[in-house]
Amino acid sequence: MSPAAAKTGKLPYSHARRDTQDADDHAACLSNWQQRYDQLSAGSFAGLFEEFCFDKVQLFREGLNQSVHQTGGAWPGSRTFAVPVAIDGTGWFAGEVYGAHSMLTLGGTDELDFRTPRQLEILACTADAKALGDYAQQVDHRNLEAELAGRRMAPATPERIEALGRLLATMMTSLRATPELLQHAQMRKAMEQALFATLLDTLSWDAGQQTAAPSCHARQLVVARARAYMEAHIDEPITVADLCIELGVSRRTLQYSFQDVLDLNPVKFLRAIRLNAVRRALKATDPGGRTTVADIAARWGFWHLSHFAAEYKTMFGELPSETLRRTER
Repeated sequence: MSPAAAKTGKLPYSHARRDTQDADDHAACLSNWQQRYDQLSAGSFAGLFEEFCFDKVQLFREGLNQSVHQTGGAWPGSRTFAVPVAIDGTGWFAGEVYGAHSMLTLGGTDELDFRTPRQLEILACTADAKALGDYAQQVDHRNLEAELAGRRMAPATPERIEALGRLLATMMTSLRATPELLQHAQMRKAMEQALFATLLDTLSWDAGQQTAAPSCHARQLVVARARAYMEAHIDEPITVADLCIELGVSRRTLQYSFQDVLDLNPVKFLRAIRLNAVRRALKATDPGGRTTVADIAARWGFWHLSHFAAEYKTMFGELPSETLRRTER
């Protein structure tokens, strides 16, 4: 059962944070997982746990001050990735040693066999395996489950593992500050796609990804079709994944095409389009209404509000709040 299917109430997301003093209580924190924690080292237990669930994604952070052996498993149909962000020594995961530069992965039918060192803090995400697999196939033309078959330690460089850890930490910090923005479907979609794209980049094997660059004519055609699609969906926060799926091309082909034809990568191009859309929305607000900058940014898929404000000021020479205040005046 996915996080979305398990939630009750009207909100399309959930948030939980706990400080724990017992291994059994800590094991019960993670939604939709079946787990048992056996404390192995002597001393008082102290743990921290935080979780966000939305749509087909579960983000969580947990810290432990004692060595424990974790058994059980994740929800059926899921795929989990975890990276240590603070660790004292090494641990044991399904027969393999892990440390500070390891990336752990667990399928929905895999048995959890996880021994932690005495001090550990991890950041992790669990996603619907089909949703992630479909994204990988449609956007990067990869069979992700085949690549990960039988693996518990995902092959990735320390630099890419650190980048994934930073993204997870940034997402959780942003959501902790403004969890209510997850009420916007565009916000949830943007965060899900940012997570999926970073996971694929983290797991990317460059040697196996070499493909011939498209011809000049093919690149022009890709950009022309992309722009036609954007014109037809001018009021929607289009993403790179949307373009890949609509055009039937990979992210790499889209990158080649935009860089060659427009001298701008597709991420920056789409960000500029969305920033302009936010500016128009800010200028069109009802002076007597209660619309906020954060709400408008979320509707256009900007989930990191401080980055959004900096990008907006760079683009337009003023903060989005200044645009809104001038409109209200």
